[in-house]
Amino acid sequence: MSELSYLQLVESNHWVKVREHETKIGQAIHCLSAEGSYEQSLKDAWDNGQRVAIVGIPESIGVKANLGRPGAEGGWQAFLHSFLNLQKTGLLSTHELLLVGAVDCHDLMRQSDALDASDKHDLAELRRLCAMVDARVASVVEPLFAQGFEVIVIGGGHNNAYPLLRSLHQVSGHTVAAVNLDPHADFRATEGRHSGNGFSYAYMDGALEFYHVVGLHPGKNSASSLRQLSDAGMRYHSMHRLFERPFHEVMDEVVAKADSWQRPLGIEVDVDVLTAVPASAINYSGLSLAQGFQFVKRLAELPDARYVHLAEAAPALCSAGFEEGLKQAGQVLCELTTAYLHGRERRR
Repeated sequence: MSELSYLQLVESNHWVKVREHETKIGQAIHCLSAEGSYEQSLKDAWDNGQRVAIVGIPESIGVKANLGRPGAEGGWQAFLHSFLNLQKTGLLSTHELLLVGAVDCHDLMRQSDALDASDKHDLAELRRLCAMVDARVASVVEPLFAQGFEVIVIGGGHNNAYPLLRSLHQVSGHTVAAVNLDPHADFRATEGRHSGNGFSYAYMDGALEFYHVVGLHPGKNSASSLRQLSDAGMRYHSMHRLFERPFHEVMDEVVAKADSWQRPLGIEVDVDVLTAVPASAINYSGLSLAQGFQFVKRLAELPDARYVHLAEAAPALCSAGFEEGLKQAGQVLCELTTAYLHGRERRR
């Protein structure tokens, strides 16, 4: 598929642990064809009944450019290990899934490895590389939105919210909306691209009209970031508010609000909102996986939902080691993906 040089295709069988008398999702899922152009392969998949595209972004440049700890490049690997080895039981409509592959960031990651974010010149270069990631992500996801696919995006920093929202805006011809489960608003100054300003860039570009954060921790956001969020007319449910109220009641409010926007909707999750998940900013006072599942599933039931983005899982940062981190991150990413698919089934 020479026309799209920034896409790495996936052979699902490579990841499957085969067992006799069992069929794993990796043995049943449709993978994007390497024949012909990218757009033609997507059209062929659409004509064959696929409706939900799965894309990985194995990078942590945006996290590093935000002075954070790299490791988010491992989320895609963790997901493939876990999701493709789930049993195919008929409870999920695997026929509608298309495993597209990953945005190729290897060369950019190699360049970022030698850069020190504490050096102002290196930091500027990291932010330049993050903008290059933006362009590559857009080149992969824009044709997916254009064909009509809903998209599940796995891995990378939360910087990738920006090219997702901008691509959805450009394809739909409408301003778009997002609900973000995250301790951080990621609404920092537009000072050069990084994982802390994906939503503020989307807002300043005129792509993002409506935005709400669930689980925001005021002590983990700068005063200037919260002020910018408020000045833009955006609101949030704080983490402490969630501690005081039944989560389903909060989600009733959030879902009603998102439904009222009547805009193409992005569902955003930074997994560091969940307790003890290996991530660039691990959280020991966060929400449960059950709450994360409910968040994704309830929003996926809305007819305007177009994608879910699961960002910043970092297996290498697990205190028990990388292999254990693969298991932990992989299981969390699988359950949140399943939540989107279950919500989509309820919608239909």
